[in-house]
Amino acid sequence: MSAYWIAVASAQHVRRGRKDGFMQVNHGKAAPLRRIKPGDGIVYYSPTTILGEKDGLQAFTAIGTVREGEPYQGDMGGGFTPFRRDVEWVTAEEAPIKPLLDRLDFTAGKSNWGYQLRFGLFELTDHDFQLIAEAMGAAKTLAEARA
Repeated sequence: MSAYWIAVASAQHVRRGRKDGFMQVNHGKAAPLRRIKPGDGIVYYSPTTILGEKDGLQAFTAIGTVREGEPYQGDMGGGFTPFRRDVEWVTAEEAPIKPLLDRLDFTAGKSNWGYQLRFGLFELTDHDFQLIAEAMGAAKTLAEARA
């Protein structure tokens, strides 16, 4: 059975990963990526467009399925070699989180809904993953990819 995960990164970083077919979490640490398995669903939440800026983006920015293989190190230059996993990203629209806050299991009824997102990676319920996929216009594409 597949698991579902939410990862957190700026939209700029997520867009680079989408373009090149990979994901990174927690500033390139390997341990969190080892919890994720091939076939798991992954969705990215981006609090901002650019790391360190306070533009209030607060949106889901990518969704896909983890590919076969183990975490590996990529080279981003300057001696930075973060760990990555390959992901089959699907075509999706960015979707703001605010309209979903009352319906997502991890945020419903919580005034401090952003607290859990500070961990950078955590497991989602099937309900939340499907709700986010629908909001991003990707539910049908994901279902076809998994079939």
